[in-house]
Amino acid sequence: MELTEIAIASANKHKIREISEIFTGVTLLSMHDLGFDGEIEETGKNFRANAMIKAKAIAEKYNMPALADDSGLCVDGLNGAPGIYSARFSGEGEAANRKLLLKRLENVPDRHAHFECAVCLYMPDGHTYFGEGKTFGRILYEEIGTNGFGYDPLFYSDDLKKSFGLATEEEKNSVSHRFRALQDLKGKI
Repeated sequence: MELTEIAIASANKHKIREISEIFTGVTLLSMHDLGFDGEIEETGKNFRANAMIKAKAIAEKYNMPALADDSGLCVDGLNGAPGIYSARFSGEGEAANRKLLLKRLENVPDRHAHFECAVCLYMPDGHTYFGEGKTFGRILYEEIGTNGFGYDPLFYSDDLKKSFGLATEEEKNSVSHRFRALQDLKGKI
């Protein structure tokens, strides 16, 4: 399939840059580029459903292919939490999310975790394509490093053998859940 233009259901510059590295030669339009400043309520019960909700909303509004992702941190010892609620785990931002995660894990021996991402490319005719990716590791006992965002300083990557907080952007992107989901999607379209 020849795609020349894709609307990205995100205003996150990190995500858009990562997508542009996979979908080369395609014009990517962010929600900002499209003039969209509303909120799309994520009411899905999993990452895949939330990605589709966002992609469908933008594809239908602008009558063009739209790509969206939903991702989060899943901790085995917390039965997969924070999961789809990762960004709003504490309700008070990234630093508070990390603090709450450490508090919830105080007496939990299993700190294995993974970041998970689902991406959806929604076409104006209703056809959908999905990609999924995961990256595995464990939750550290304290923040290590200041790179990245979200839970990165607490996540020790099995692939990189260090915290995402110590990883360069290039290192993290080479093994990230989003990178793997986008590669999976690209192989299906």
